[in-house]
Parts: sequence; C-alpha cells; structure tokens
Amino acid sequence: MTDLKRLPGAFDHHWNWQLAAACRAVDTGLFFHPFGERGQAHDDREEEAKKICRGCPVRAQCLRHALEVREPYGVWGGLSEGERAELLDRARAARAA
Repeated sequence: MTDLKRLPGAFDHHWNWQLAAACRAVDTGLFFHPFGERGQAHDDREEEAKKICRGCPVRAQCLRHALEVREPYGVWGGLSEGERAELLDRARAARAA
C-alpha cells in the first residue's frame, strides 16, 4: 500500500507534472497488471508501458514520486515495481555501508 504520509499534500504545484505525462492518453490498465497475469503476456504489457515512459517528458518526476511514496504496483517512471524495489534496496545498502 502507498504510504500516504509520504505524499506532499494537495497543493497543485506538487502534482502539475502529471498533466504533461505521456500516459494520460493511454488506458491505465497498460501500467498495472491484471490479477493472474504471468509470463509473456505480463512481459509484453510491461514493455509496452515502458515504451510510453521512455518518451515521456515528465519521466523523472514520475519516478521520483514513485520512489518517494513507495508505489507498490505498476510501471512508474519507466520502472516496474520490482525494479523500483531493487533501486531502493541498493540505495539503502549504500547508505548503510
């Protein structure tokens, strides 16, 4: 579950980046896997989502948001939930070292 304490609040300037997101014109189902999706179907859908992210003008802001609030599901900023978890784990390990 998203940690709501990490959200910056309801001020528009915190969220305006979303208005320029490439995904706004795409079915959100592309970015979040349906229950039971596995294998090639999962990989193909995720790759399609990441293709949209690659051309997105606000990709960095999206990824920053997902990392800050620990978005648990979906493709955000071009990374899957597993890729984001790995990135956070590496950052945590680097801080501990």
